[in-house]
Amino acid sequence: MTSKHTTLYRDKQNAKLMGVCAGIADYTGIDVLWVRLGAILLTLATGFGIPLYFFAGLLLSKKPAHLYVDAQEQKYWQRVRQSPQRTAREIRARFRDVDRRLAEVESYYVSSNPRLSAEIERLR
Repeated sequence: MTSKHTTLYRDKQNAKLMGVCAGIADYTGIDVLWVRLGAILLTLATGFGIPLYFFAGLLLSKKPAHLYVDAQEQKYWQRVRQSPQRTAREIRARFRDVDRRLAEVESYYVSSNPRLSAEIERLR
């Protein structure tokens, strides 16, 4: 199952022609200037740049208007596309940290409240 956030789109909002280079830049997180220069170099080196550009322009869907809520969400999804395993490790580490902090709060509150501690022991 493919998420709408992990799909390559044409970016018509930042487009010069069809939005293919802007879409690739959005997908990879690379500055659009470098993607456009790469497309020009591909065209000059092989001659296949222009046909590939128009072929991609016909195949790719237009980017939805409200795909990202803000720039932080856009950067998150670019990191997911670049390295899903690294992103999953980062999320697991955050959850472990939250769990550890929650356990510290719980142990502090229970140790300073003997009535609550007794009630928890009764429930076990």
